[in-house]
Amino acid sequence: MSATETEHYRRLAAIVRADPDLMRLLEAARGLALPQWRLVAGCLYQTVWNVLTGRPRGHGIRDYDLIYFDADLSWEAEDAVLRRAAPVLTPCVGPVEIRNQARVHLWFEGRFGSPYPPLPSADAALSRYAAIVHAVGVRLEADDGLSIAAPFGLADLFGLVLRPNPVLANAPAYDAKAARMRALWPELTVLPWHGAGGAPVKCADDTAAVSTGLSPAPSPFSTSR
Repeated sequence: MSATETEHYRRLAAIVRADPDLMRLLEAARGLALPQWRLVAGCLYQTVWNVLTGRPRGHGIRDYDLIYFDADLSWEAEDAVLRRAAPVLTPCVGPVEIRNQARVHLWFEGRFGSPYPPLPSADAALSRYAAIVHAVGVRLEADDGLSIAAPFGLADLFGLVLRPNPVLANAPAYDAKAARMRALWPELTVLPWHGAGGAPVKCADDTAAVSTGLSPAPSPFSTSR
């Protein structure tokens, strides 16, 4: 990992630690002890963009995505997790969307019209998100270290770039998100889906790069909600 990328990981950890809503949610999620869990995607990259553009904490964040991986593919097992998590997570910040990544292939094509091969792990889901910047997840470990997964790195996140990931036929979802992101953060560079080439963006494999044990840092926020 380059020095620049290492600094990106450290800066992301500092931003997450400085956000009381994210930390409260991470602490609560840790207590649930779900297998391979991570807080992922929008609440993370949007928090970073708010810091970089000087916007209030929470600007544009509609929900918080929590993923995990349980080999039990029954809806009853996932529903039991949702019921157990609700009283723990609801007082934190919300709404929180929880999904067992081992089950996504069972419903994805019916909902979005695109085939979705079974995933081998929760982290593998990150490399299939519609945009490169979406592919980021964090977990608060037992020792209070932050584990960060980012299979494509963090350059787009800190460069304010929305770039398509054409590994799945996600053009409508990408275009809808791009329009909303551009309205909320006009500083973004938004690259079109058309011309993305249809080839997967390179990453090492379906296992995300992880950085652990990142320590607290001074708050980067200049405004508060």
